[in-house]
Amino acid sequence: MIPPLEMTSDMMIVFGFLVFVTILFVFEVIRVDMVGLLMMVLLPLSGVITGSQAISGLSSNAVVSIIAVIIIGEGLDKTGVMNIFARHIIKYAGKSEVRIMSLIAGTVAFISSFMQNIGAAALFLPATNRICRQLNVPISRILIPMGFCAVIGGCITLVGSSPLILLNDLMASWWSNNQDVLGDKPFEAFGLFSVTPIGIALVVTAILYFIFFRKFILPKVQSSSDPTCLLDHDLECTYGEEIHNAYELHIPSNFETKRLDELKIRPLYHSTVICICKQGKRDSRVRVTVPARADIIEPGDIVGVISNAKHIKNLARDMGWELCDELNTLNEVLSPDNAGIAEAIVRPRAELVGKTLHQAYFRKIFQVNPLALFRRDKVFYEDISETKIQVGDAILLFGQWEKFHLLQRKKNFAFTEHIQGEIMHPEKAGFAVSCLALALVLALGFKVQLSIALLAGAVSMILTRVLTIDDAYRGVDWMTVFLLAGMIPLGLAFEETGAALYLSTGVTHLFHGYLTPLILFLVIGFLTSFFTLVTSNVGATVLLIPLAMNMALQAGADPRMAALLVAVAASNTFILPTHQVNALIMRPGGYKVKDYVRAGTGMTLLYIFVVMTIMYFFYGISA
Repeated sequence: MIPPLEMTSDMMIVFGFLVFVTILFVFEVIRVDMVGLLMMVLLPLSGVITGSQAISGLSSNAVVSIIAVIIIGEGLDKTGVMNIFARHIIKYAGKSEVRIMSLIAGTVAFISSFMQNIGAAALFLPATNRICRQLNVPISRILIPMGFCAVIGGCITLVGSSPLILLNDLMASWWSNNQDVLGDKPFEAFGLFSVTPIGIALVVTAILYFIFFRKFILPKVQSSSDPTCLLDHDLECTYGEEIHNAYELHIPSNFETKRLDELKIRPLYHSTVICICKQGKRDSRVRVTVPARADIIEPGDIVGVISNAKHIKNLARDMGWELCDELNTLNEVLSPDNAGIAEAIVRPRAELVGKTLHQAYFRKIFQVNPLALFRRDKVFYEDISETKIQVGDAILLFGQWEKFHLLQRKKNFAFTEHIQGEIMHPEKAGFAVSCLALALVLALGFKVQLSIALLAGAVSMILTRVLTIDDAYRGVDWMTVFLLAGMIPLGLAFEETGAALYLSTGVTHLFHGYLTPLILFLVIGFLTSFFTLVTSNVGATVLLIPLAMNMALQAGADPRMAALLVAVAASNTFILPTHQVNALIMRPGGYKVKDYVRAGTGMTLLYIFVVMTIMYFFYGISA
């Protein structure tokens, strides 16, 4: 057993920094990325690490991997690949928050079992965003379960997380250095699926934990069940009296087929039909997203209408149409993630000046629906298409976001607000998937370092023009980058000054004489869980596996099981946003440190309980 170490001044400084960082995290004195930047400045000034070590986090494998995988995810999202994932999850999950959470968390856990957890989480983040926006589910209720399961999913196979990848090598090194104690007992390495029972039990436990306790542990974000299409307050004040929401109506079988202009929906009800969904072959639906006046409405159609609650009820009653309580069939096409309302001002040299929208074939060319016209402090809802356009007219438009981006390029209009969304490039989806495949093949097939493999995929996205270099820079969440880059030097300081070894040996001597195999494994589990919060999981694994195997040998336990416990417990990092995945989801989910503490405390205790239970009954550790 290693004798107790003496506390040095450098150790005291590092422990002081640990307390300081914890206070900043818990009380949120400053933003978390600023905490990281402070560590990069204060640690070298204190003399516990060098300047080059302080900024080494910016070039670390973890940070470079995060930057690269976010760029890859951005490319997959921009080409519509992630829409396919979102569509299938919505198909099977419906609108149930529990099913959505379970499907997303379970899928990410599975992906994380054969690739790095940060990669799995980052790749699925765009799809999760789209699903939550389309179904009006607060993303804060989904991302923590997804992130936790991404971390846990790395424990399903021996290649899912860095600690498990290092496990056999560290064990073999310790085994060869302790042959005099072990005698002729041969070294037995763990197989690819040796850890699978633990990983599956942990994933199932995590999903059940969030199903039953989500109301108490996840942020309580209120979500409106009737989200308005007009997100801007100024537009709401100007047009909101007549135009408010998107509604879905079903045309009954006894309805007499008529042309859209014959129904006079706009003059009678101040409402605009913005989508007609017709029955296609084999029950598939064909959508007409910008209906013309000559389009027909017939039995079996599903119609999307922009209106307000009073007018839409009158319309449904008078026409005999069925008004749905919420968007169902049209949920994706009318989702705020894909389409919305924008106000455009006619420029002085616009081609439209002096013409009507009908004469200019406005709907047909630009594929957007005019809803209202604002001129000289008056709003017009009727005969918009037949009114001659003047300079300075404000036209309220509904359409797909990418259509607005194309319209903006024509220089006819000046938009009063930033246009959401972006132009999608589905024709480049093949290139995007190929870039992801390249990264995976390099990492898994040719054993190329993960950061280099992912960076190769990210660079390929730019070279194949799936993304521009500016798009790539804009897509990176720099808050996450600087948080992680600043916390890595703190972990280095723990190891360089001997503070980590001092703490681990101190705990060992504290329990000396009481270390039965079961107590020993509990101590190892809690000790590893603590170290993986304040140092990197790789650093905790490298430090604790030899120590745990020595402790097991002295307590009469199996050193292999002790090493396995360290490698698994190194993923038990949920209480603080210091893990790469927790840092990644912090900004998109709008989380604060207290949210991780509330959700992560129970998960941490459950994690240790499940691991100990499975190891006791399936791996033969004794009491």
